[in-house]
Amino acid sequence: MISHNRNVSESWKTLPWKKFRRNLFRLQKRVYKAIQVGDKPKAKSLQKLILKSWAARMLAIRQVTQLNAGKKTAGIDGKASLTFEERLALSEELRTKSNNWKHQKLRSIPIPKKDGSTRLLKIPTIADRAWQCLAKYALEPAHEATFQARSYGFRTGRSAHDAQKFLFLNLSSKAHGIE
Repeated sequence: MISHNRNVSESWKTLPWKKFRRNLFRLQKRVYKAIQVGDKPKAKSLQKLILKSWAARMLAIRQVTQLNAGKKTAGIDGKASLTFEERLALSEELRTKSNNWKHQKLRSIPIPKKDGSTRLLKIPTIADRAWQCLAKYALEPAHEATFQARSYGFRTGRSAHDAQKFLFLNLSSKAHGIE
């Protein structure tokens, strides 16, 4: 049984992750371009394609079960990690229910604050986190397409440091105005 589990986990590791990222990025690029030219129906159909995409589902599951900081935090269902078979079953569930996903209840954990009061930390299940990540993959390119080029707040891959660098470079004595 142990060797079977090792083979199963090895098969998860040997999935073509780079190919999955390329496929997802290609679809996201098409959504971005469709929004830029104003073709919302095409963008919507491409977003649905992302939600049904095997690559996007596998990447979303990998993100929430292996890469995120809170990957070992259990939701209301008590699951803190998934086996290879459970990940594949979750992928199928995401595929079949992508149009009408129903979130489960959130697990509440009281967190003490400095002033003595507490705040509640709400934790979704792994399945809900995977669905949210998948939805993010579909929505983010359309959102990015509508942003100003010099907007830095709350954007993927952008930070306050980028804004500072832009200002420094354009306000230095060598620059003659904004690039």
